[in-house]
Amino acid sequence: MRSPRRMLRPALACCLLVTAALLPAGCSSEEDRTVVVLGPWTDEEERPFVETLKEIGKRTGHTYVYEGTRSLTETLATQLRTDSPPDVAILNGLGELSEYAREGSAKPLAEDVAGLALGPWAQRITLKNQQGEWRQHSYWVPVRVDLKSIVWSRPGDRRTAAHPRWCLGMASGATSGWPGTDWVEDLLLQKYGPTVYDAWATGDLPWTSTPVRRAWQAWRDLLAKDGPKAAENAISTGFEYLGDGRYGLLNSGRCTLEHQGSFIRRHYADDVLPAPTHTFVPGLPADRRAFEVSGDMAAVFRPSAAAWELLAALTSQPARGEWARLARPGERPFFSDGSTGSGQLSASTAAVQKLFRAADKVCFDASDAMPSTLRGAFQRAVLEFLQDPQDARLLDGLLRQLEAERLTQHRAGAFALEHLCGRLGD
Repeated sequence: MRSPRRMLRPALACCLLVTAALLPAGCSSEEDRTVVVLGPWTDEEERPFVETLKEIGKRTGHTYVYEGTRSLTETLATQLRTDSPPDVAILNGLGELSEYAREGSAKPLAEDVAGLALGPWAQRITLKNQQGEWRQHSYWVPVRVDLKSIVWSRPGDRRTAAHPRWCLGMASGATSGWPGTDWVEDLLLQKYGPTVYDAWATGDLPWTSTPVRRAWQAWRDLLAKDGPKAAENAISTGFEYLGDGRYGLLNSGRCTLEHQGSFIRRHYADDVLPAPTHTFVPGLPADRRAFEVSGDMAAVFRPSAAAWELLAALTSQPARGEWARLARPGERPFFSDGSTGSGQLSASTAAVQKLFRAADKVCFDASDAMPSTLRGAFQRAVLEFLQDPQDARLLDGLLRQLEAERLTQHRAGAFALEHLCGRLGD
C-alpha cells in the first residue's frame, strides 16, 4: 500500500505547476494539514487510538494518518533511509530514541511542549549543538505507559497455591527474548533497589558485578522448579499466542503464574489479577515498592506546527479521556501519572492502577533504554541461557560478552540517559 504522504506529493507538485489563481481549493495546504503518525498498535488495538486522532482532528483542523506496525524499528529505519520519515513516531525504546536524537533524526521538543516531557518517561539528553556547545533538550513525550514488576494469576485457582508453575514464552518475532530480559531486570530491581538498577541500566555497573550475576541466578533457581525442559521449551513458545486464535499463556492450562506487563490483561477476564513480583518469588523484600515500567513515547521526525500541536494534544486530558472511553475494558491505556481516564474500571485495570499509585519509585525498562546493540545482545543472551540455565560456565561467558559490549558502548558515549528511576508524576 502506498504511503499517504507519497500519494500527496505528486498531487502537490501538480498544483505548483499551475498559476496561483488556478490552484484548486486546498491543494497547496493539504500536505501541511496531513500529519502521518507511525506507531506500534495494529488490528483491534489500534482502533481506539485512530478514533482518538479523529477527535483531535476535529479540534485542530488537521488530518492524521496512522500507520501501525509490529516491526516498528525496521519500518522507521527504512523510512529514514529513504528520506520519507513520518511526522511523528511512537516508540517504546528510549535507547533508540536517544540514538535518533544524537543523529538529528528526532527533533528537540518545541518550547511550548517541552514541559510535557516528564521523568522517568522522558529525560533530557545532553548533546553538542552545531557550534560545539553542550546543550540539554527533551526529545519525546510519554503517550501511554504500562506497569511491570507484576505477576498475573487466578487467585481462586487452587493450583496456584498447591502447584505453582511459571508461564514462560520467549518467542516474539524479531525481538524474541525480551520477556526474559524483563525477568532479569525485575529481579535486580527488587533484590537491590533503584540505585543499583539505575547504575546498571545507564551503563555504570558492570554485567559481571555481583548484583547482576545474582539476578540471573535467581531466575535460574525459579526455572529449576518447573523441570529441566521448561526453560528450553520457552525459547520456541510465543509470549502470548497459543494457536487456533487463542491468546494468553494462563489460558493454556499448563501454568498458573505469569510475569508480564499490564498490557497482557487484554487477553484475560477479571478472574486474572496482578500482584507485585515479591508475592510469588521467595527471598525478595516485601516492603520495596519499586516497579519497573515501560512506555510508548511520541517524537517528532518532521517538524511542523501541526506535529508539535499533536504532541500537546496526545498528552491532554480530553484526548486521554477519549482514548480511555473508546478502548475495550481490558485495553484501557495508562498514562504517565498512573491514571486511566474516568468511569467504571474492570477489576484488572483497577488493580493495576492501585499498584501504580502505591509505587514509591518507578524505573523505566532497562533494556528499552540501552543502546540498541546492547539491547539485542541482552535478548540473545537470554535465549542462549535458557538452553542450559544450570551451566555456570555458560552464564559466565554470556556475562563477559555483555560486559564487553557495555564497555564498547560506554567508550562510544552511547549511554545518553543519566537515570531511569523516579517518582510517578515527577
